[in-house]
Amino acid sequence: MIHRLACRPLCSVIRANETRFRHPGGSRGPERYTTTRFGSELRKEPTQYNAAVDRLLEATSRAERDHFWFRGFRQFVTPLLKQAAGGRPGLKLLDCGCGTGGNLGLLGEYGRAWGFDLTWSGLAIARRRCLERVARASVAAVPFPDATFDILTSFDVLYCLETLVERAAVAEMYRLLKPGGSLIVNVAAMDILRGNHSVLSAELRRYSRASLRALLEQAGFAVEHISYTNASLFPVTLAVRLAQRVAGLAAEEDALGEISVPPAPVNAVLSAVLSVEAQVQRVLPVPFGSSLLCLARKPV
Repeated sequence: MIHRLACRPLCSVIRANETRFRHPGGSRGPERYTTTRFGSELRKEPTQYNAAVDRLLEATSRAERDHFWFRGFRQFVTPLLKQAAGGRPGLKLLDCGCGTGGNLGLLGEYGRAWGFDLTWSGLAIARRRCLERVARASVAAVPFPDATFDILTSFDVLYCLETLVERAAVAEMYRLLKPGGSLIVNVAAMDILRGNHSVLSAELRRYSRASLRALLEQAGFAVEHISYTNASLFPVTLAVRLAQRVAGLAAEEDALGEISVPPAPVNAVLSAVLSVEAQVQRVLPVPFGSSLLCLARKPV
């Protein structure tokens, strides 16, 4: 039941839909991608996405407001957003792989927030929520000029990308940030925690502190903070994931229960536990957890 899909929509389809690069007019961008202008009407066009992806996106949109994991995630990430913003007004923020747009409201508290994703169904949900600054694009070829944004976020996207695409995505994030700008990344952690949620997210890897730090530093980032999260639920998470592996991982259509909201009393207790951990994490980082949360900066 422990869920970590803050930005699941991009994950299961990016490898089949990744675009190639070219440099039209000297600017870097995808050779071929379908999008509309930010704020314009989304037009649904034929895609390769299957019904399972659409069902997952709908389930995610229903869960991300109330599910204990999402509630905890927002409490973990908010201090890093505040640190990155530093009280400055008029910031520009971009969520790389925004899924259904569920995190754009949080980002919008610190300036003007944009988002992009590869799935039409996720973007359609975002538009139903009256989120206008969203578009369709690939994390490896983002249609914005260099040094456009003050803060970039990547929530549960990198771990589902093939290695070359993963590196290209981090390089794009570096390109898009202004000098001194911040990147906030959340990824799956600890290989021992692979389970049914890994099927849902098309997970290719889980990170350690060392591997995430190396990925970002190789792209030029300076890592300022990196910590595990969801440590308070680690014993339960580990037991559930071990049992799932022993029984055999579920097929995608059978794993949707991973993102359903638990009964209200259970959800409330788990939400409270993560809330307490988020407060403790500010002064006492822990050496394990199901996620890794990192703040990195592009040097001036």
